[in-house]
Amino acid sequence: MKKHQHGFIKNHHEKERCIKLSQWKKLEAIHLDVLKEIGNIGSGNAATSLAQLLDRKIDMDVPSAGVINLQEFIKTFGTGEELAVCINLSVAGCAPSTVIFLLDEKSAFMLADLLMNIEPGSRTELDEIAYSALQEVGNILTGSMLIALSSMTRLTFNPSVPALAHDMLAAVLSAALLERGVFDENILLIETRFHDENVSLNGYFFLIPEEGSLEIIFQSLGINL
Repeated sequence: MKKHQHGFIKNHHEKERCIKLSQWKKLEAIHLDVLKEIGNIGSGNAATSLAQLLDRKIDMDVPSAGVINLQEFIKTFGTGEELAVCINLSVAGCAPSTVIFLLDEKSAFMLADLLMNIEPGSRTELDEIAYSALQEVGNILTGSMLIALSSMTRLTFNPSVPALAHDMLAAVLSAALLERGVFDENILLIETRFHDENVSLNGYFFLIPEEGSLEIIFQSLGINL
């Protein structure tokens, strides 16, 4: 009897999971445009802040935005063993979440070069100054994205102090999510491109919601799934 009940519960959870995944597939182009607009506003504000901070123009735009399964996102990088630089923070409020700004190692090195006004591609490691520069960029970007998201949803997001990690992607994400509660399998992803006249590189801003938080965000945007 117990085995039978366990199987029922397992099948029920699996059915709920399939329903939830199918819900996100219903997102239409107009919904994705709303997410992209949030990214455009956030990256525009971040670019202005960076220009003032560095006295140098670095353009930013948003090639894509949407909702993706976390495991699918990791697969886009490869095996999860690729080295990455991650700035992460927790967000309290109506929709508790973890926010992460992620760069693959090569892009992080090149961005650090851009920020420190040296030839892109020169760097082979991150020193203390480079860490500080990248953490400041991550802080500016995540702050700008949360302000844009808050403005459009009218929800309050209270971010923690950001932390920076440089490790394998799987390890970085595990550390970021450890002790942060139970999370949805789907994440809100906004791709961010940094570029000047010579260099273009991509970063990823994503919000990993606690259970139910993503639905709250979408409902606040007028998107009912």
